[in-house]
Amino acid sequence: MGVSAADEKVDWSRIENRAPSVAHMFRDRVTALPDGEAFRYPVGEDWRSLTWSQTRDRAYALAAGLVELGVAAEERVALMSSTRLEWVLSDVAVMCAGAATTTIYPTTIHEDVAYILADSGSRVVIAEEAAQVETLRAHRAELPDLRKVVVIDGEGDGDWVVSFAELEESGRARLAAEPGVVDARIDALTPDHLATIIYTSGTTGRPKGVRLTHSAWTYEAAAVDAIGILSQEDLQFLWLPLAHVFGKVLLTLPLQIGFPTAVDGRVDKIVENVGVVKPTFMGAAPRIFEKAYGKITTMMQAEGGVKAKLFGWAGGVGKEVGLIRAAGGEPGGMLALKYRLADKLVLSKIRDRFGGRVRFFISGSAALNEDVARWFDAMGLLILEGYGLTETSAASFVNRPFAGGYKFGSVGWPLPGTEVRIAEDGEILLRGPGVTSGYHQLEEQTAEALAEDGWFATGDIGEVDEHGFLTITDRKKDLFKTSGGKYVAPSLIESMFKGICPYASQLVIEGDGRRFVSALITLDPESITAWAAKNGMAGDSYRQIVTSQACRDMVQGYVDELNSKLNRWEQIKQFHILDHDLSVEEGDLTPSMKLKRKAVTTKYKDELDKFYVES
Repeated sequence: MGVSAADEKVDWSRIENRAPSVAHMFRDRVTALPDGEAFRYPVGEDWRSLTWSQTRDRAYALAAGLVELGVAAEERVALMSSTRLEWVLSDVAVMCAGAATTTIYPTTIHEDVAYILADSGSRVVIAEEAAQVETLRAHRAELPDLRKVVVIDGEGDGDWVVSFAELEESGRARLAAEPGVVDARIDALTPDHLATIIYTSGTTGRPKGVRLTHSAWTYEAAAVDAIGILSQEDLQFLWLPLAHVFGKVLLTLPLQIGFPTAVDGRVDKIVENVGVVKPTFMGAAPRIFEKAYGKITTMMQAEGGVKAKLFGWAGGVGKEVGLIRAAGGEPGGMLALKYRLADKLVLSKIRDRFGGRVRFFISGSAALNEDVARWFDAMGLLILEGYGLTETSAASFVNRPFAGGYKFGSVGWPLPGTEVRIAEDGEILLRGPGVTSGYHQLEEQTAEALAEDGWFATGDIGEVDEHGFLTITDRKKDLFKTSGGKYVAPSLIESMFKGICPYASQLVIEGDGRRFVSALITLDPESITAWAAKNGMAGDSYRQIVTSQACRDMVQGYVDELNSKLNRWEQIKQFHILDHDLSVEEGDLTPSMKLKRKAVTTKYKDELDKFYVES
């Protein structure tokens, strides 16, 4: 691979001449493309669209409504909703009102909701439905700064609560009386004004509010635009939580570049929606790709016979072609003939499951297994893994969709304008326009993470190769040492297992200060139910299946395969299969589906301790 990050063509003018704020960026987009499609959203079984000018009309009305409620510049407006059109409109409205968005997941526990609202000093909350309003009402005494609650799906109470429609209506009245009120707010914004506070969903202690300015978001959008991987011809499908930094940056990109975005956060509708929307790209957490890989491969295994052999053959051909294309070539001769046949019979049908137009996926928020990435590539579906944190406005690194611009197992090259340095202990340090200005009201924690010269300590361990590709090894705090003095990187092992075992949902490694490594394993309910039907357990419950000896023997085979790829001190000597999967609702995973390791190992400490009882 002769290409390196230094060879990349970058349109630096995009970054140097970027808009002063997100609101300016939005207003410029409306001016440039008033009749272009901006957002697509579901209504019943149909999809409807808003043009950029229609989006402005609604966003300006909502912004004026916030002004009418007394929201001042940089004051916080909290959004507590699933991913839907109203979230998009509300966030844009907050930007246009000169205020700042506080993002809250709808699954956040009540105590943390109250803490986030109080800590951020949020003046208004835009909530999704009545149950959330009642949660806020129950904590009203703890929230002296909270003036009003706006409910999307519900009615106002004539006092503290107003409906979304009422907010929009009051804004239209304000605009009629003062047509320039919103534009005046936008004109007053500067790059250094606060745009967003995102509270990290940490595994211990109170969430920390990450302060992100307008310049951080406009840089992110302009830097992606500058590398030319997206254009107005693209169509995005956006389902990720918009309270998460990954979702938020994917919402900022269309304002800069101008492509339309289909928005629907219902996770159970992702596969159906992708087939209908037919996007050209989509961002997702690795778990989505792992589930698709597991479902398709186990389904083919279950078919057996000629179909399974054909699927395996086609995948092998696809991998050969993928390697050639990654190096900048095209298959020729007999391989080209085999590929055309494999594509017609198998590979194109897999791509059709994802709408048939995907140019690439973007994976972020956790480590993507390299084997899973290579499998998708063999199918003709390139996954570009990226890397960033809430504190770096999401994207700091991303692979590029051209020959020599991506390397499986890495998170790619830095965005132009972002610097990287590896500390002596292997920690990744980042500096650039996307880095946070600090943690809200936490000077000590800010000083610990952010040096005076601008370098941010990520807490991740990694290395940069000679071509500029960054590979993440593990979280610094997750690395542990066995009682024998050997270091183990759990995230890497956990990711490897998901590429080996198509039935795996989660693997949680334990062994800190222990004499060997053990693990908790959960299996994907859908995949393991299909396996059970082929193994004499049709109709059995999930618990019956995963606690059966046949299931354990099957999993043991995959654990043995994993161990064959590990150093002796890293190998899993004991494991326990939980009788239920881990979930966001039970506090095991973050809303972006990232494992809360400490929470899980603490919850199942008794099960893990049994492995280490001396016999």
